[in-house]
Amino acid sequence: MLVVTALITGLGLGSMYGLLALGFHVTYAVSATVNFAQGSAMMLGAVFAYVAAVRLGLPLYAAVFIALALCAAYGVLVERLAVRPFVRRGSNAWLMATVALGIVADNTVLFTFGKEPRGFQMAWTQGGVDVAGIHVSALQLLIPVVGIFLAGVLNFGAKNTKTGKAMLAVVQNPEAARLMGINVPMVILGAYALSAVLAGAAGILIAPLANVNADMGTVFGLKAFAVAILGGISSAWGVMLAGLLFGVVEALITSLLGSTYTQILTFALVIVALALKPNGLFGRAEVKKV
Repeated sequence: MLVVTALITGLGLGSMYGLLALGFHVTYAVSATVNFAQGSAMMLGAVFAYVAAVRLGLPLYAAVFIALALCAAYGVLVERLAVRPFVRRGSNAWLMATVALGIVADNTVLFTFGKEPRGFQMAWTQGGVDVAGIHVSALQLLIPVVGIFLAGVLNFGAKNTKTGKAMLAVVQNPEAARLMGINVPMVILGAYALSAVLAGAAGILIAPLANVNADMGTVFGLKAFAVAILGGISSAWGVMLAGLLFGVVEALITSLLGSTYTQILTFALVIVALALKPNGLFGRAEVKKV
């Protein structure tokens, strides 16, 4: 019974990690950069939805739409302020710049929204089903469905749509993509917006389970980056599957051994896995032409 409960919890948690990791995948696949403010985008999604739904009294669908739109704007801000200026100069300082911008966002919310966790219950999440005598909430069922669906959409779009192929062309050869009429800066900007939207969606989905506060995205963002590397950051399916695996392992360790050992053993296993598979569990080594 304990193992079944851990598996159910782990799948929901892992899907949330996978959603965040998909954001890392999107920006890396398009620009070979990653948004280390991804955890902050997750927090902003939850905070914006809470403010719109609870404080402003808007319908949930409107609150979610507004929150995701604002997350997209945040992603654009990250790319324009913390990534593009440094990439243009051939500098890797965007690594620290995205981290710094995330810290600014976290502390801005801390001072304006407050530090106390806020409960964000949604009426439609109260239902659920019984599995092996265990009640599973509608939200726990929805999170894996949303995560796997989005991974499938991204994978299909990258391989079968003109826009997806254009995005992949940008990272492979920006100059050739530009000569083919692709607006390279706009494609990269769009990737960062999409990355933040995926993180915001994860924040909204996890909010009823984790409560809303200014620090909620910090640890989740770190774990999601570990998941992205573990799964093979260039593979949408890889990062999603790695997220599910990470979440299940984390939940099993917590249930069987206690929370004291969760972080130690989980990240130790990540190190072992990467030592054996340096390109990630589902990634492939890149072929460099010389």
